[in-house]
Amino acid sequence: MKKLLLVLLGIALAVPAAGALWWRNALQPVGESETDVVFTVAPGTSLRRLGRDLETAGLVRNAHAFEWLGRSREAASQLRAGEYLLRNHWGADEILDQIVAGHVRTYEVSLPEGLTAAEMAVRIEAAGLAEAEAFLAVVHDPAAPARFGVEGPGLEGYLFPETYQLARGLSVERVVGTLVDHYLKVWREIEPAAKARGLSMRDVTILASIVERETGAVGERPLIASVFHNRRAIGMRLETDPTVIYGIPNFDGNLTRAHLEDATNTYNTYQIPDLPPGPIANPGAAALRAVVDPADEKYLYFVSRNDGTHIFSRSYREHVNAVNRYQRSR
Repeated sequence: MKKLLLVLLGIALAVPAAGALWWRNALQPVGESETDVVFTVAPGTSLRRLGRDLETAGLVRNAHAFEWLGRSREAASQLRAGEYLLRNHWGADEILDQIVAGHVRTYEVSLPEGLTAAEMAVRIEAAGLAEAEAFLAVVHDPAAPARFGVEGPGLEGYLFPETYQLARGLSVERVVGTLVDHYLKVWREIEPAAKARGLSMRDVTILASIVERETGAVGERPLIASVFHNRRAIGMRLETDPTVIYGIPNFDGNLTRAHLEDATNTYNTYQIPDLPPGPIANPGAAALRAVVDPADEKYLYFVSRNDGTHIFSRSYREHVNAVNRYQRSR
């Protein structure tokens, strides 16, 4: 009888020890090499399903052990959907940490200053972050400005140019919202200066978009901005080619006199008395700041030197001479 009790005691002690050993082994890394595996966690995935998918992908040794680990850490409600870059030399606990923390894989998309929403949409689709058509549907939705906290008519102009690192699988609204949030951060910095000049958010953004399309030279932006402020101050039309081009459907690159005389183009600043209906591109911080803090100059005209910079004039006679020198002589 005494021997039987000893045997039973030995079994009772051995079973938990064996279970603990199995548990430790089941949570160990699958491999030793630093092999990257792209793994997607779908929205609403359960711990049980996650464990099975990880085992199938060769990332954990045992789905049940992973599920039990997750339950012991009360992680069932903390799983973050998205695309992850996981490694098979990570233990189950490290893999769970990645998914609970939401360390999703991101993709870079570069959106330079002065792009239109349509041009941005092409780049965003190429990066696999959103379909261009869906992106533009949000941008041009008449109700979008109110949702995102900007002044309409759409979101053109409020999509801040930047190099972004974004995760795939985000909703189009979140992708657009990320760009608008960056714009709003800059706007909050310049808003006091805009109010001091009597400029609304829409006014500043329209003018900044024109400045952005008129020059790529950073140092010229305050000068270009001052020209448009000076023209508005005396009731002079803006007369800027980029606005006309924006309003021409399927523009072929050849701006003609007929285009400049087209009064049906609502973006034709050779015909309309003041600002066009909305921004014509998405300006960066430098152009936005130039509008609220322009150069203190009396210039009314500028013409390209054909090297990326411009020559500025205070009178029409000076301007004609500059045009003759830098444009007509060509």
